[in-house]
Amino acid sequence: MKSKITYLALSLLTYLNVSGQKTEFVKSDSIIYPIHKSNIGKIAFMGQAIAIENFKETDFLKSVELKEKTELNIRVFLGTSLTNYIHLLSPQSTANELTKNGNYQFTFFVDNKKIYVENLNIGAGTTESKNQKTIFRVPLISSTNEDSWGKFLWNRFFGNGGQEALSHGEHLLKIEIRPYLKLTEVLTGNIIAEGQIKIIVPEIKIDEKLAKVQSIKPIKDWQISTEKIDIAKIEELNRKIAKKTYKNITSIVAIKDGKILIEEYFNGANRNTLHDTRSVGKSFASTLLGIAIKDKFIKSETQTLKEFYNLKSFQNYSTPKDSITLKSLLTMSSTLEGSDMNSESPGNEENMYPTKNWVEFALNLPIDKTKQPDKQWDYFTAGCIVIGDIIHKSVPNGLEKYATKSLFRPLGITKYKWQFTPQKVANTAGSLQLSSLDYAKFGQLYKNLGTWDGKQILTQEWIAKSLSHQMTISDDEFYGYLFWNKTYKINGLDYEVYYSRGNGGNRIFIFKDQPIVIVITSTAYNTPYGEKQVEKIMQEYLIPAISK
Repeated sequence: MKSKITYLALSLLTYLNVSGQKTEFVKSDSIIYPIHKSNIGKIAFMGQAIAIENFKETDFLKSVELKEKTELNIRVFLGTSLTNYIHLLSPQSTANELTKNGNYQFTFFVDNKKIYVENLNIGAGTTESKNQKTIFRVPLISSTNEDSWGKFLWNRFFGNGGQEALSHGEHLLKIEIRPYLKLTEVLTGNIIAEGQIKIIVPEIKIDEKLAKVQSIKPIKDWQISTEKIDIAKIEELNRKIAKKTYKNITSIVAIKDGKILIEEYFNGANRNTLHDTRSVGKSFASTLLGIAIKDKFIKSETQTLKEFYNLKSFQNYSTPKDSITLKSLLTMSSTLEGSDMNSESPGNEENMYPTKNWVEFALNLPIDKTKQPDKQWDYFTAGCIVIGDIIHKSVPNGLEKYATKSLFRPLGITKYKWQFTPQKVANTAGSLQLSSLDYAKFGQLYKNLGTWDGKQILTQEWIAKSLSHQMTISDDEFYGYLFWNKTYKINGLDYEVYYSRGNGGNRIFIFKDQPIVIVITSTAYNTPYGEKQVEKIMQEYLIPAISK
């Protein structure tokens, strides 16, 4: 480590020559406003955005109340531009290297406790702003939904501990900003701006009736369980949903021993609501393929793409495409150059949706030479579209009618809604909409080892393959045939679950060793809290409440 010269001293040594004139690595904007000169190194909080030429110290907010229509902006006063600060971390690097590999680091404290640290994504802010700006404004909370990286930064802080820390009452929020640079390792500078504000969080008062466990009305296809649950746990959960500690939850259903144990609806949803659970629908593609194999319309999941398509008629043909199997698409382990986890990937789903033919999009992709067949898991929505197209071509009357006849009707599911591809094929990438109890039927079908009302809809062999550790995602997470797998550890006990998973915290959980199925639906799409809150709901409330 270099000797600990303070960052301000280092900055002065770097940017002032012997005559006291500023010398910079890149030329930044001049500091011309008196309010800027007197507040270098500070973060000012403000409500409505005020133009810098009209901004006065009396406009600095000392406190703010977090309400439905809150406005909260920060204005950051710097001594020089970000690029010049980053240059201190790597004097040998070029300006281009600095702007492409560095940005601001934000640290959030609540009541003097560090809650969240983020190295802002490299793409946040333009090269010009990094090189020149010595003052900038960012909206953190905007009632007009102003588009800015600041809003998403605040949401990530809120979803990663901020919401819990900012409980009812008064709190001190402090933000520190540093420069960072990621080359072979991440280098972080000292503070270049900081500020704090009192946050007042009003108590959200609710009608206590909303916290009560909801009564389960008789329904034709389900019996109602008489097993006991921890009512206090469920009421605490309901209260948090009503107070929007857990946001956008629309339903929670728990089935135990094939009977309804919990059936709760929130935010305007009810028993008849059709929920858009996004990628939960991918698991239905696995089910329908298994049924088509049972019915002998498709031989097996080991069949290759060349048995269904003339691959040479698509772009980027190479012989490895011939050996891609349906199984590799089910397990997200094909060698096609597609990854939804990488925004730069040619096969990212966001590149697929605007195209006129999603199947062609997938089959036109080149082979990723860094991938070994069936060895590397990589989330790939376009592969599910190919599975759907193959089912559609192979079964009588197409995928939609086949699903109705072979899956929905046997389960007694009469109300559902598909989305469709541009070729008007039922979309197996997701957004198949069912009621919560009908999603529970789907999960219970797997608990029943493929049977429903005495009829074998899916083979036990297909269930076993689907709910198995086909691919390793991480040390404690696995993937089967379009089903996820993980284990919750609660009070010294393990609860292994296979589950369908959709954007925003939508889930169908199938417990491996307990006679339990849980459905959670949500509209928290593309939020920083949607996925995290469903984990807390399972870990802290549902499993403890029903597994006794």
